Amino acid sequence: MIRTPKFGKMILGTSLSLSLLFTGGMLIPPHTAHAASASAAVSTSIVDNIIATGKQFMGVPYKFGSKSGVTSTFDCSSFTQYIFRQNGISLPRDSRQQSRVGTYVSRDQLKPGDLVFFYSPIHHVAIYIGNGQLMHTYGKPGVTITSLSSWESRINTIRRVLPDNGQAVTPAPDQGSNTQPTIDQPSTPSQPHHAKHRYTKHRGYKNYN
Repeated sequence: MIRTPKFGKMILGTSLSLSLLFTGGMLIPPHTAHAASASAAVSTSIVDNIIATGKQFMGVPYKFGSKSGVTSTFDCSSFTQYIFRQNGISLPRDSRQQSRVGTYVSRDQLKPGDLVFFYSPIHHVAIYIGNGQLMHTYGKPGVTITSLSSWESRINTIRRVLPDNGQAVTPAPDQGSNTQPTIDQPSTPSQPHHAKHRYTKHRGYKNYN
C-alpha cells in the first residue's frame, strides 16, 4: 500500500482552505462600505464644485441688492444663492432666510461648504472653504477670500446645508416673510461694525440681504 506523506496532505489541505477563503471573499457583498463611500463622495464632490464655482467670480463687484441670477455684481446672499444653485442646491434669497436652512454647526465642527452668518440681526453670509478661509463678497473687494479669524468675533451662527445626500434641507417658515429681507453690507474687519452700514437707528434697515 502506498501512503501519501503527511507533508503532502498538509499542502493539499492548505491549498483547499485558501481556495475556499478567496472564493468566499469574492462573494461577500460590501454594501455598507460602498454606501458610506458613495455618500461621502457625493458630499465632497458638491463642496468642491461649489468652491470652484465661487472662485470663478473672484473680484466681481459688490452691489447692494443685486438681483438673483445676475453675475456682473453680487451681494453676499445673491452670491451664495447663485453658486449653490449652479450645483443643484436651492437657497432662499437673503442671508436671514438662508440662516434658517440646514442644521446648526458648532465652531469646532466647521467644514468646507458650511455657511457662516454674521452680526445680530443677521445681515451677512460667507462660505467656509477650509484652511481657515471664507469666500464672500462685500464693499470694495467684491468677491474675495479672507481669513475666518478676522471675522470670527462677528459670527452669529453656522449652518450646514449639504447633508451626505447633497440636498439642502427645506428652510423653516419665515415669520417675517412680509417684510423686506435683511441688509448685506458688513464693514471691513479693520473698521467698527457700524462704520459702513447703510442704516441708522432713525432710518432702520434698508434691508435687502
